[in-house]
Amino acid sequence: MSHSLPRPRRSVLFVPATNEKAIAKLASLACDTVIFDLEDAVLPKHKASARDRLAQFFAARPAGAREYVVRINGLKSAWGVDDLAAASGWNADGVVLPKIETPRDLLEANDVLDEADAPDTFKLWAMIETPRALVNLAAIAELGRDPAARLSCLIAGLNDLAKDTGVKLTPDRRYLQPWLMQMVLCARAGGVDMLDSVSNDFRDLDAFAAECGEAAAMGFSGKTVIHPAQIGPANVAFSPSVAALAEARAVVDAFALPENASSGVISLGGKMVERLHLAEAERLLARAAQLESLRH
Repeated sequence: MSHSLPRPRRSVLFVPATNEKAIAKLASLACDTVIFDLEDAVLPKHKASARDRLAQFFAARPAGAREYVVRINGLKSAWGVDDLAAASGWNADGVVLPKIETPRDLLEANDVLDEADAPDTFKLWAMIETPRALVNLAAIAELGRDPAARLSCLIAGLNDLAKDTGVKLTPDRRYLQPWLMQMVLCARAGGVDMLDSVSNDFRDLDAFAAECGEAAAMGFSGKTVIHPAQIGPANVAFSPSVAALAEARAVVDAFALPENASSGVISLGGKMVERLHLAEAERLLARAAQLESLRH
């Protein structure tokens, strides 16, 4: 059975648009996606020059499967609309909209893109980082079901969310777990990817790897990262494990046996296995094949 898989977003690296050294090193990194940041990482006096630098980058965009998106300034800021209009004319895959709070925020961005005649392939990502965004999350994510809305991905912004709510951001994120699960649930209902928030401590890679493993178990699509050292652990956590692939192959092989050809449920290794598990196994194997092809 063939599976149409979305592009992987296991590791999504934030890169300040003003950091020429970091931009020059991108070719040597294994992240699936790069987010060039025009918002938090750029001082007001450098906003225009940072935008010009990105225009130059996209004019000679490197070949390959990597996804490049731009986090613009908020549309209500002095730079946001110009950022969005400019980015829509670059060879970028989309933009990240900061501090989205309602579906209307996304629709207003879409209006700007329509006026700029942006291609349908140009997508919108949204940061979920305010209390209002969390309250309106189901309605925001539901826009993913409408191709005209362009919504492709949501990103958890826990630093801002913790600041605005007063919830303590502990290393184990215990007080934020309900909200994290709500984000995954709403994103899946809307048919869009959900990326976990950044981890501020880029030196403790053991803790970071554990956080990535937890996020993968919770159903997140990938992890936003702020340092190249975090890319490897994120890629490992959000890739099928050797054990998972072996189990998936066993399920596929079992259903391929002539005696199971018309069976809806079989017994395998002392467990009940249904055809929904077969479909899941086939998707997992297809993802592994996709990731392997991207390495070459």
